[in-house]
Amino acid sequence: MKYFTKDWYDEMQVSGFLVLPESEEDWEEELEYYSKEGKDLRELNLRNLDDMRESLLRFLPESFYPYIHDGTLVTEYPTPELRMLVNRWERDYQRRMEELSDQYELHLDSIKAELPPAAVEFVENGLHDAVVVSIERPSEDQLVLRLDCSGGFHYFTDVRFTFEGVTYSDIPADFKGAWWLYDEIYKTADGFELHTLFDSPMTETVIRARDVKVEQLKLPLLRRFQKWVRRR
Repeated sequence: MKYFTKDWYDEMQVSGFLVLPESEEDWEEELEYYSKEGKDLRELNLRNLDDMRESLLRFLPESFYPYIHDGTLVTEYPTPELRMLVNRWERDYQRRMEELSDQYELHLDSIKAELPPAAVEFVENGLHDAVVVSIERPSEDQLVLRLDCSGGFHYFTDVRFTFEGVTYSDIPADFKGAWWLYDEIYKTADGFELHTLFDSPMTETVIRARDVKVEQLKLPLLRRFQKWVRRR
């Protein structure tokens, strides 16, 4: 993957982690709320900081390190200096992410006419949050991927993707339950190459194929209702 990689995703999590309270009053109210629930917000934040430590040290500049090492990044109301550091880093991060997104859109537009129509359909519709139901290899050059798209942003039902003319695939055999996060597609001499970032487990996969067939296996509830209404 060249755009939406695991590193790209990990840095996104860092950005989501660096959410500072808007005001000291908000901070005190949150502390009080957790205290009434019998929880220590500072302790919970420190646990989350430990989980994120590796990524924070990898993606943030050294000026953040003292706040990470002593825990004040998440245990105290941010100082003006810390807020300035966070705002500066976030501005740079947002600029870089927007540039990356624009670059990929230009890339996709430049190859769209040369890709199989079905491949264009599913990358444009988006499969974010689809869940892997099954993976089959009926033959050496065919791969069948079934996804539950009911919780996604398109299809809203189970969908079968049959990749034809497969020359390479590195999807794990035992991949049931993995979540489709992001994808990117490239033109090859005789088809396309699809790169996908999955979660649970966090994995980057590649499928190189000549074509793909998209089949919706169940009608979404709305369409079933509409057909029922038409029959009455």
